[in-house]
Amino acid sequence: MEIHQSAEDYLECILRLSKTKPVVRSIDIAVDMNYSKPSISVAMKNLRLNGYINVDKSGFITLTDMGKEVAEKIYERHLLLTDWLIFLGVAPEIAAEDACKIEHDLSPESYEAIKNHVREEMKNK
Repeated sequence: MEIHQSAEDYLECILRLSKTKPVVRSIDIAVDMNYSKPSISVAMKNLRLNGYINVDKSGFITLTDMGKEVAEKIYERHLLLTDWLIFLGVAPEIAAEDACKIEHDLSPESYEAIKNHVREEMKNK
């Protein structure tokens, strides 16, 4: 099943927030992503209907196994690409922005090649 970049961004955001907050709510996502609450509500409904998240009676959002798998893949890519760009001399803020753009479009084969290269390069530095 193909997932859109925006959905990947929402799932990644939920994963990141869940690492620092006891619960994740729509308002947390809206603030973190600087989006309107109505936009987040629509996105969360779509993610829920597609089986990527659960929302309980209190409005607390959790990732399903499928949602967590997508989020962890994108988050790993984001971290590795950001670190690599910083290693290459790119300013951290720009590196994070560029990593966000790259992480979605890279094929699994290209990402694995970059990951292996980066790990080897950083290990030898």
